[in-house]
Amino acid sequence: MAVLPHAETGTEDDRSHSRSRHAAAPPAHPAPESARSVALVTGASSGIGAAIARSLAAQGRWTLLVAGRDPERVARVAAETDGTPLVNDLSTPDGVRRLVRSAVDAAQRIDLLVASAGVGWAGPFVTMPTSAVDDVLTVDLTAVVQLVRLVLPHMLLQRRGHLVLIGSVAGCLGVEGEAVYSAAKAGLGAFADALRYELRGTSVRVTHVVPGVVDTPFFAHRGVPYSRRVPRPIPPERVARAALRAIDRGSREVFVPRWFRIPAGLRALAPAAYRQLAARFG
Repeated sequence: MAVLPHAETGTEDDRSHSRSRHAAAPPAHPAPESARSVALVTGASSGIGAAIARSLAAQGRWTLLVAGRDPERVARVAAETDGTPLVNDLSTPDGVRRLVRSAVDAAQRIDLLVASAGVGWAGPFVTMPTSAVDDVLTVDLTAVVQLVRLVLPHMLLQRRGHLVLIGSVAGCLGVEGEAVYSAAKAGLGAFADALRYELRGTSVRVTHVVPGVVDTPFFAHRGVPYSRRVPRPIPPERVARAALRAIDRGSREVFVPRWFRIPAGLRALAPAAYRQLAARFG
């Protein structure tokens, strides 16, 4: 089985929809089951995770393990993608360990991990319940770190693997009313950078996908609907296309849409100017 390629930092190309649709089309002759790589996708019951699972299935070269905590939705996505459903709650103390054990039992190995599970909460930080603080930090950061900690040794032993961590532009910029979510996603981005340095010289790649506002059930679950006029939410399939290109190219980091790299870069290079603009325009 070929090692996933390595490339320089990639960006999401807004003008490549026709190429993306063609690339996502099912192959005429899918690879036999024994020749397929194994992909574990968390948060696969809806939103970005489900879109990525469907896109991977369309390539015809992956044995899919689709994980989520809603049994009916996980089963539905698994049926659509010919994948194995793994029902698991990453917010529980032993949820990560049980998930990895189930994944390895089901497929014997994990070649690609897409850590897409996430929860949110919106509102003033001083009114945020302690249980919500714990839930956001656990699912969006701690569970991802623990998941990688358990999966990575398998990848290093088999001398191949790819870790795809789904972050958020909130982790790069900080979003008013989402202090804890922003902190968790910022930690995830720093974790991806630091881990990538450690894995230099190995055949294990780390990709950080940084979406902006995505049209998923996330906003309904966080308790406050999305009300901004700009930027407008993008479909999860657009994030999935960008993620698959990043996997194929071995890209280190990809922003979706790619113009979000501009405010992220401004914040890094001119933080005072960025904060003045953010305070004025939101």
